[in-house]
Amino acid sequence: MSAAFTVLIPARMASTRLPNKPLADIGGAPMIVRVAQRAQRSQASCVVVATDDVRVENACAQHQIACLITRADHPSGSDRLAEASELLGLASQDIVVNVQGDEPLIDPSLIDAVAQTLAERSDCDMSSAAHAIASASDWANPNVVKVVCDTQGTALYFSRAPIPYWRDAPSPSQLPEAPPLRHVGIYAYRVGFLQRFPQLSPAPMEQLESLEQLRALWHGHRIAMHISDTVPGAGVDTPEDLARAREAWARL
Repeated sequence: MSAAFTVLIPARMASTRLPNKPLADIGGAPMIVRVAQRAQRSQASCVVVATDDVRVENACAQHQIACLITRADHPSGSDRLAEASELLGLASQDIVVNVQGDEPLIDPSLIDAVAQTLAERSDCDMSSAAHAIASASDWANPNVVKVVCDTQGTALYFSRAPIPYWRDAPSPSQLPEAPPLRHVGIYAYRVGFLQRFPQLSPAPMEQLESLEQLRALWHGHRIAMHISDTVPGAGVDTPEDLARAREAWARL
């Protein structure tokens, strides 16, 4: 039986590398609208954008996308979604999937899989996704976040470093037989935990690695991982990313 869940999409206008990013045109509609349209193809019961900017709200209204206005002082997307889940009156055991507002190529089946993973793991408060790393350069790249899991697929640690470290590697360019995993930035939460998360104190390792999900592990919360067989579409952070996303959207 498929999990019941809500998709929430945080959107803010304060991108420095790509100004007004949520409103960037992709195939004749704003990027935030394209993200929501992809999410609507998942099995979510509803898809809602959470923003602090009336321009995003207006863009969503023009395309019949549900949107909530949240406070402007949220330090992170998870804080914004905690408020949104409260405004929507979601119950503590309900599942929310956080789809980033700069992922216009998100695969709807990945959204479903992350929600289903959490629904099947009552011992976990969150779930996320990963896929096998295919190149040693990605393994060594600090912009590629890695994750190691236990035998049940529960995250043990996330890092920008190449983990697990292969002490006896015959060559720096060789990957282990069981390839390391790249973390994909999509999350599902149980609403009760999502609303508590902003009150948790930041973790030292979170601040060192600049990875917010480490706060959950630091405080003893478990994250179930869905291992995807495919590499998700790239997000949009720069003008070059936007050009690639426009080309990819035209091929969908």
